[in-house]
Amino acid sequence: MEQRLSLITLGVHDLARSVAFFERLGWRRPAKDYDGVAFFQVGSIVLSLFPFESLAKDARVANDRSGFGGITIAHNCRSKAEVDVVLAEAVAAGATMVKPAGDVFWGGYSGYFLDLDGHLWEVAWNPFLPIDDEGGVHLDE
Repeated sequence: MEQRLSLITLGVHDLARSVAFFERLGWRRPAKDYDGVAFFQVGSIVLSLFPFESLAKDARVANDRSGFGGITIAHNCRSKAEVDVVLAEAVAAGATMVKPAGDVFWGGYSGYFLDLDGHLWEVAWNPFLPIDDEGGVHLDE
């Protein structure tokens, strides 16, 4: 597994309110609008805001915060096949598989694991966020 942090997704209860909060702080979104999710370029990574219940549903965890704190850490891959390899590496290192990789509603391929401290990681191939030679993802402006 390459050492890379691609995306931080925060589960939010009111997407419009959360977007307005970050914009009040001076954060800018790309010109392209995404339905049901908001993205902010943060250096070489992306901060994503996604409705809390939808994010919990996607990861197949309870949305009552008993096992889900409203955040996932994402490791993006260059291919679908790499997603499977990285998930297998994580499990071999002691992680717990939460959701095996599969095609997802937004057009990519992803799965989830819990690290040794219970942090939820998504491993994903996203055809809309290509990875550059240095491992960074960048939103279209």
